[in-house]
Amino acid sequence: MKFSGHIVDIRQCRVFDGEIEVENNVISCIHEGIPEDVDCKNLPYIMPGFIDSHVHIESSMMVPVEFARVAVEQGTMGVVTDPHEIANVLGVEGIDFMINSSKHIRFNFCFGAPSCVPSCGSDIETSGATLDSKAIEVLMAREDIGYLAEMMNYPGVLNEDAEVMAKIKAALRNGKPVDGHAPGLVGDARKKYVSAGISTDHECATLEEGRACIEAGMKVLIREGSAAKNYEALIPLLKEYPTEVMFCTDDCHPNDLIRGHINLIVRRALADGYDLWDVLQAACVNPQQHYGLHWGILEQGDPANFIMVDQLNERMRVLSTVIRGKEVYNCNSYLRTIQSQAKSVSNQMAILDNYPNRFVATSITASDIRYELHAGDVAHIIRAYDGSLLTGHEQVKVTGNPMEDARFPWNEVQKIVVYNRYTEGARPVVGLIRGFGIKNGAMAISVAHDCHNIVAIGSSDEYIVRAINRVIEMKGGEVAIAGDEMTDMALPIAGLISPLSGHEVAYRSGRLRETIAKAGCPLKAPYITMAFMCLPVIPELKLTDKGLFDSNIWSFVNR
Repeated sequence: MKFSGHIVDIRQCRVFDGEIEVENNVISCIHEGIPEDVDCKNLPYIMPGFIDSHVHIESSMMVPVEFARVAVEQGTMGVVTDPHEIANVLGVEGIDFMINSSKHIRFNFCFGAPSCVPSCGSDIETSGATLDSKAIEVLMAREDIGYLAEMMNYPGVLNEDAEVMAKIKAALRNGKPVDGHAPGLVGDARKKYVSAGISTDHECATLEEGRACIEAGMKVLIREGSAAKNYEALIPLLKEYPTEVMFCTDDCHPNDLIRGHINLIVRRALADGYDLWDVLQAACVNPQQHYGLHWGILEQGDPANFIMVDQLNERMRVLSTVIRGKEVYNCNSYLRTIQSQAKSVSNQMAILDNYPNRFVATSITASDIRYELHAGDVAHIIRAYDGSLLTGHEQVKVTGNPMEDARFPWNEVQKIVVYNRYTEGARPVVGLIRGFGIKNGAMAISVAHDCHNIVAIGSSDEYIVRAINRVIEMKGGEVAIAGDEMTDMALPIAGLISPLSGHEVAYRSGRLRETIAKAGCPLKAPYITMAFMCLPVIPELKLTDKGLFDSNIWSFVNR
């Protein structure tokens, strides 16, 4: 098979007209010059495909085969993916489910072994599974595991916790990189974190923090996901350290993924005037070099993984994606894409007949989420921000009972409820949150990072209870209520993933977002933002199924 076009040679920083020959899924030869019998008009640019250097596929709510089917439409040829979310629910069974599901499509996956399951100890939150150092030792020896995924327990690293250090050593002993996760860590603490063998971070929020990471010896992953967006703050690093940065989405919601993936970051960087070769180095080459991948950069002997685009600027459009020598997407063959999606849904339904899950929570009533406040109490309030996973910690001295005296006290403070779905007889935990602005409804989901208990926020107890009970009825799912209208989507695979086609998941996700917007929520990514209100390793104040936790003091408050 032969492909002709303007060939983009990232290593030599040049573009030349040529022809690529593919045999047995490998680039057998690259000829410079176009044969005379080839029509040179409107030839595409042929270039390496894009790579997401850190993503949790579960956040797309799609099985890997459907995630890949949508991602190739955006020119993505592979992902470095951490199955951390499903591992928190199902342990190694969840990791194996993701890997086995990924085998049914032409796409490149590099799976990591989740390092923090749960993200904190069982005294802080309840998860469905635990991966200790012995489990990590076994995983790191597997050929289908490429790295140790984000080490979120940075206090454990700094304090040289035996379990934490054993996990890191297992990875290094097997010659596999260790990903980091240490928001706000600076100075000697950052250096000690790096000296343990941790080589990346995707949690940098400021340019100064990014520079400090690189100077300490880390790679910085510039993240532009559905909830956390750090491109604007960190993109100057691309010019300063083009070989030390990569692009990632971390958590990409389905109705965002269908609009674009890493290609959007590439186009934005080009529009902002960054050098084409630096951009492609970060998007296509650096992830392969760091993680020891051989997915190809358009050289003889490489796997035949590449994309074709119409132009090399901010208006770049993906025309075709080729994975291992076969065209898996063509912008002019959409009917074929629809047909293949329909077939894939049928195949997935057969493969996933018995959905793996862990869900024992039972329905609740309004009395289960009462929240007592009395005059003189100090209320601790989570302050959520649009476009950020970081939260504030507001404290208000109570002069009466605001939950009864006013419907929206203290500038729309509302209840947030976290309900342990793994333990029989568990009780919901209630806190206060500001920033969601829901006026006549509620939202609930069984995706609450990282333990994935049920989380809900709403304008009244009745709405919250109705939303939570619908999630329980579906054994996992996503719910939005606005007045009398309720929209939902079942997530029967671990309470995280739908077996439907990627585009159907995206459509239903969009409907959910529209419904909660009707209820008054102004956030651009309300569900992902809400899901991170339960993750205690990201500052500052979060709610777990054990209570209100302040990561700055690494302790519960208001107990």
